Amino acid sequence: MEHSADTEAAASPGIPDNTVPGWVGREAVDYTAATGGSGQHEFDGSARIYQFDEEFGDVGPKFPELELELFGDPALRHERAGLDFAKLVPSPRWLALVLLLTSLRIDRIEVQQEGPVKINPVRTFKDAGIHPLMLENVELAGYDTPTPIQKFTIPAMLQGYDVIGIAQTGSGKTAAYLIPILSKLMGKAKKFAAPRPNPSAFVEGRDEVVAEPLVLIVVPTRELAVQIFNEARKFCYRTMLRPGVLYGGCPIRQQVALLNRGCDVLVGTPGRLVDFIGRPNVLTLRRLRYMVIDEADEMLDCDWGEEIRQILTGGEQDEGNIKYGLFSATFPKAARELAKDHLSASHVRFRVGRAGSTTENIKQTVIRAERDEKREALSRILGEMHGVRTIIFTNSRQEVDSLDDFLYNMQLPVTSIHRDRTQQEREIALRSFRSGKAPILIATGVMARGIDVRNVMHVINYDLPSMDHGGIEEYTHRIGRTGRIGHRGLATSFFSERDEPIASVLTRTLLETKQDIPEFLQMYVPDGPEGENPKFETESDFDPNDIAARDGEAGGDAWGGGDAANASNAWGGGGQSNGEDNGGGGGGWGAPAPEASAGTNGWGAPAPEPAGW
Repeated sequence: MEHSADTEAAASPGIPDNTVPGWVGREAVDYTAATGGSGQHEFDGSARIYQFDEEFGDVGPKFPELELELFGDPALRHERAGLDFAKLVPSPRWLALVLLLTSLRIDRIEVQQEGPVKINPVRTFKDAGIHPLMLENVELAGYDTPTPIQKFTIPAMLQGYDVIGIAQTGSGKTAAYLIPILSKLMGKAKKFAAPRPNPSAFVEGRDEVVAEPLVLIVVPTRELAVQIFNEARKFCYRTMLRPGVLYGGCPIRQQVALLNRGCDVLVGTPGRLVDFIGRPNVLTLRRLRYMVIDEADEMLDCDWGEEIRQILTGGEQDEGNIKYGLFSATFPKAARELAKDHLSASHVRFRVGRAGSTTENIKQTVIRAERDEKREALSRILGEMHGVRTIIFTNSRQEVDSLDDFLYNMQLPVTSIHRDRTQQEREIALRSFRSGKAPILIATGVMARGIDVRNVMHVINYDLPSMDHGGIEEYTHRIGRTGRIGHRGLATSFFSERDEPIASVLTRTLLETKQDIPEFLQMYVPDGPEGENPKFETESDFDPNDIAARDGEAGGDAWGGGDAANASNAWGGGGQSNGEDNGGGGGGWGAPAPEASAGTNGWGAPAPEPAGW
C-alpha cells in the first residue's frame, strides 16, 4: 500500500523519518505527482520503444537517450548479481573467490534433452550465430555468458524446432526464447511484417492500421507481461520490429491506440488477449510466425486453459506456419496435453535440474513462529538484515495491507502489491521497489512468478503457502525471486502449527538442496536412502499411456516413462539414464548426473560456504 503525505504525517508524529539504522528514509507517494498532475497516468505498457523513419532500412541509428533508458548505466550493465556480497563479507579476497565460484556453478548446471535430434549447445553468444545487431543488444543488456537453458534453446530455435523448456525460476528462460526468435526476424521485417505508418509522420484518425504481430508471447500475470515487454524493447532496439503489450487494468482505448500504430512482437495476458482477438479491426494473428506460452503450468493451473486454447486456435493464424515455444518450471499433465496438441512431432525438450526444484544457491532458513510471534520475528530480521532489497510474502491481501501499515509506522521504506490494487498502484509499487526508493516489498503470490528485480537479496515467507493454494511449487517460485541466474540469495520462512501439511515436502526440499533442517522438522526427514536422495510426487506423476507421436525414434521419446533403464529419454524417469552424456546434453529426464563429472552438476553444486551463512 502506498501512503499519501497526509498518512505519513499522522502515522508517527514527532518520529524522524529514518529511525531504523541501515534503511533509507521512507518516502510518501503522491499519486497526483505520479500522473503528472493530470490524472492521465503513463502506464508501464506505454513505455517508449525504438522507432525511426523507414528510409534508414533494416538497422536504424543509435538513440543515446533511449539507449540509456533501455539498458541503464553502462558501468552497471554487467552487475547482474543476486546478492550484494559486500554487505555480508568484509574480505575482498573472499568476495572475489565466491564470485568466481558462483560464475562456475551456473556453467556446470546439468541440462537434459530429448527429441528426434541432438542439439549441440553454444558456449558463447558470439558462437550462437545470432544476428550482429542482436549480438550488440545482448552485450548492451549485460548478458555475458549464456545460461544453461539459453545454451540449448537458442540453437534449437535458430534451427527451426519447436521447443519445450523446463527450467527453475531465475534460469534465464525469457532471453532464451527472445534472442533466437527476434534474431531470426531481424533484417526480415520488411519481408514478413504488415505495412504500417511511418511513426515520424503518423496522424491520429488517418494512419491507423490493424496490428498483425509476427510473435505472440502469452504470460499469466500483468507484471510478468510488462517485464517481458521491457526485455523485448531492449532486444528490438535499432530494428524495424515494434514490440507491444496487452494486459488488464489499463484503459482499452489506450491499448487500442498503441496497436493502431502496428505491432510485430506482442506480449499479453490471456484475458486481455482473448478480448482483443475478438476485435479483428484492431488485432489479427494471421501473420503469426512464433508463439510462446511462458509459465504454462501456472496458467493451466489457474483455469486459463480455455483462454489458452482459444488463443492457440481462434485468431485466424495458420497453425502449420507457426513455431511454438512452451516454457515452464514444472510440466504437469495439462501442459503435456497442450504440447501434444500443438507442437510438432519433431520438437525438442530441455530440462534444467528436477522439474519444480529450487537451487542450493539460495540459503533457506525455516524459523518456528506462531501467528502472534511473527511480527516481532520480522522486525528482528529486518533489523539484522538491513538495507538490502527484500520481498515479504503473505497469503492474503488483508495481511499485506496490515503488514504494510505496521512496517510503515516503524519508519521502514516499504511498499506493497496485490490483486485488489488498481493497475496504477501496482505499477507504482513495483517501480518504487525496482528503483530502491522502497526496498521492502510486501506481496501476495502475484509477485511469485517470473518477476525479475535485480539484487533482491532476501525473500521472507511471512506465511508459508498452503498446500491447497500452490504448496511447495509456490514456495519454490517465491524464494526464486532471489538467487537468480546462478547467484546467491537468502530465504527465510516462518513455520507455525497451521503449516504442518507442507512440512514433509518442505523438509525434502531442504534436504535436496543441502540446507540445515531445524529441530522441529527433524521428524519429517525420510528414513534410509530417501534421506540422502529425497523423492517427490511430481517425479512419478506421469501417465504411462501418455506417449508422444515419435515414441522409439532417435533415442526414445516417451512422455510418461518412469523406468529409465528401458526408456533412456523418459519424461519423469528417475533412474540412471542410458542416454549419452555430453556436458549436460542427452540424459534422460530425471536421471541423476554422474557424480563428480565436470559440466554435469545439478543446480547448486557444492561450494564453500562463508562464515555467517
